[in-house]
Amino acid sequence: MLSKSQIKLITSLKQKKYRQQHGFFVVEGIKTIKELLHSDFKLHLLFTTESFNINAKDEVLITESDLKRISFLKTPNKALAIFKIPEFKAINQSGLIVALDAIRDPGNLGTIIRLCDWFGINELVCSKETVDCYNPKVIQATMGSITRVNISYVDLVSFLKESNLLVFGAFMDGENVYKTTLPEKGILVMGNEANGVSNEVEKFVTEKISIPRFGDVQATESLNVATATAILLSEFCRRF
Repeated sequence: MLSKSQIKLITSLKQKKYRQQHGFFVVEGIKTIKELLHSDFKLHLLFTTESFNINAKDEVLITESDLKRISFLKTPNKALAIFKIPEFKAINQSGLIVALDAIRDPGNLGTIIRLCDWFGINELVCSKETVDCYNPKVIQATMGSITRVNISYVDLVSFLKESNLLVFGAFMDGENVYKTTLPEKGILVMGNEANGVSNEVEKFVTEKISIPRFGDVQATESLNVATATAILLSEFCRRF
């Protein structure tokens, strides 16, 4: 049975300030919860309509009506879990790093996290203006990939300034990525959905790259940032 304090805690975790205050985030759906249970993420509480057969003190069996009360989804998927936000891990700069400059859309961030997982990118560096990766919508979009990518929130300008790696930035007027020499390690910067890479970050970009348009009309202004990330990562990774 759900207590009032549990309901209050879960409801509060929809907001970033309370996630940071409590050090918890919400995960919904059996598949995604199981991904996190088999990772290094630490479970706090699991509310479910069917048993997961885990440590009884961490599992609370509830009714479907109770699940609807606490779920952030229109159609709840049998379980909701609260996990602890992991501690910061040092950024490993030995490979290709994806850096995000003020990505605002939760769906875009979640998809980019999945892309990093797909292409074997271990480090995702986010500016402090980027949407929180523990936002419930981001977690849903990652489909468990958040367990396999180290995500760091930093002052992006300072990070780029201090790094010795080549910095590639996605720009509409950049050099054709298919004709550009790409290194095995470096930093790929993807910009904000509406404004692209900021002027402050652009100063530290050593190579501007772009994805050429092949259509006859060429009227499309730009690609969705997650789609562009997929194309660029595919090109970086296929070279090695």
